[in-house]
Amino acid sequence: MLDKTIYKQIFKSSFNAPIDVEFWDGEKVSYGDGDAIATIILHEIIPIKDIMAHASLTFGEAYMDGKIEIQGDLQKLVSTIYSSQESFLNGSKFAKLIPKQSHSEKTSKADVQSHYDIGNDFYEMWLDPTMTYSCAYFADEKDSLEDAQWNKVRHILNKLHPQSGETLLDIGCGWGTLIFTAAKEYNLEATGVTLSQQQYDFVSEKIKAEGLEDRVHVYLKDYRELEQTYDHVTSVGMFEHVGKENLQEYFMQVSNRLVDNGTALIHGITGQHDGAGVDAWINKYIFPGGYIPNIAENINHIMHTGSLQVDDIEPLRRHYQRTLEMWTQNFHKVDEEVISAYGERFYRMWDLYLQACAASFESGNIDVVQYLLTKGPSGTKLPMTRSYIYHADVAHGVQ
Repeated sequence: MLDKTIYKQIFKSSFNAPIDVEFWDGEKVSYGDGDAIATIILHEIIPIKDIMAHASLTFGEAYMDGKIEIQGDLQKLVSTIYSSQESFLNGSKFAKLIPKQSHSEKTSKADVQSHYDIGNDFYEMWLDPTMTYSCAYFADEKDSLEDAQWNKVRHILNKLHPQSGETLLDIGCGWGTLIFTAAKEYNLEATGVTLSQQQYDFVSEKIKAEGLEDRVHVYLKDYRELEQTYDHVTSVGMFEHVGKENLQEYFMQVSNRLVDNGTALIHGITGQHDGAGVDAWINKYIFPGGYIPNIAENINHIMHTGSLQVDDIEPLRRHYQRTLEMWTQNFHKVDEEVISAYGERFYRMWDLYLQACAASFESGNIDVVQYLLTKGPSGTKLPMTRSYIYHADVAHGVQ
C-alpha cells in the first residue's frame, strides 16, 4: 500500500498533460483533465528506493524489461515529464549525482566503441543514405532527412568561409560525410579522426573506392594525439563524449590544431540551463562517459584557451527534435529486423532513447548549438556580416 501511495504522489506531480495509469493490481487512475495522451501500465511493483536513487535509470530499465508498457505518444509523455518542475526527472527530491567519469584515452576509446561499433549494419537500417548521425539542418519544412543532413554539412562548411586548397580537420568524423564533402565540393584537403573501428574501416574503404587518397585522410586515434595544424577545424557531436573534466583540454586541442586566424565550427548538444549534464540511464546504456555541458561552461572553456574567440552562436533545438522524430520513424519501419538481429530488449532500449531525446529537445531541456570560433582576433578572416553564410548556403543548395 505504501508503494502505491508514493507512486500516486510521483505521478500526480510529474506530468503537465493528462495521463492514465494502470497499476499492477488492475487499479486505473487518471491524472489531469481531458483525454489522456498516453497510458502507463505498471506490470509489477518497482521499488521506490530504486526510483529515489536513479529515477531515469530505474524507469528506463523497467521499460526495456517490459515491466512498464506505454500506450500512446511516448515522446509527448516524456516531454511533459521534462516540462514539469516537480517531476521525478527534474525535482531535486528525486535527483542524485552520479560519480565522476574516467576519460583517459583508453576509456574514451572503449566508450566510443561501445556505441558506434554496434555495427555499421545497424545504423544503415535507419539513418539516411549519408550515414550522418547528428542533428540535421532543415532549411525548408519539406526537406527530407537526407536533404537536411546535406544542408547541415554545407551550412557548417560555409560558416568556416573556406578557400580552395586549404586544410580541414574533423574531430570525431563519423562515417565521413563532412570530410568527403569538404574535399569534393570545396576543394579542401580534409582529415578525419575517430576512435570507432567500424567508422574508420568504412571511411578508409570509401577513400580508396573514390580515389581520394591525396585529398581525404582518416586516422584511428584519439584527438589528443594529433600534432599537425589546419586552416579549419570542425567537430560535430563530439564534445558530449569527452567528459566534464576534459572539456577544457578539448577546447585547448581545438585551438592547438588551428593555424593563427584559423576558423572552427563546434557543433554539439548543450544545456540552456543549469543542472546535471548526465542522465544515469543514457550513461549506462547509450553513451558511457557522456556529459552535456551548458552554454556557460563551453563559453568559459573557450575563453580560458586564451586564443579562441566566439564569432557566432546558433541554436538548433527544433532541428534536432525533427531529426530524432525522423530517425524514430525510420527505426519503427525496421522494428522486426532490429528485434531479429539484436533482441526485443535492445529494440526497446533504442526506441526509448530516440523518443526520449526528441522529447528532451521538444521541452527545451537540452539544445544543440553551433559555435563559430576563430583563433586570434574575432572575425579577422571572416566577412563583416553573417550574410556570407547565407549567400554560400544558397550557392550550395541550402535553401
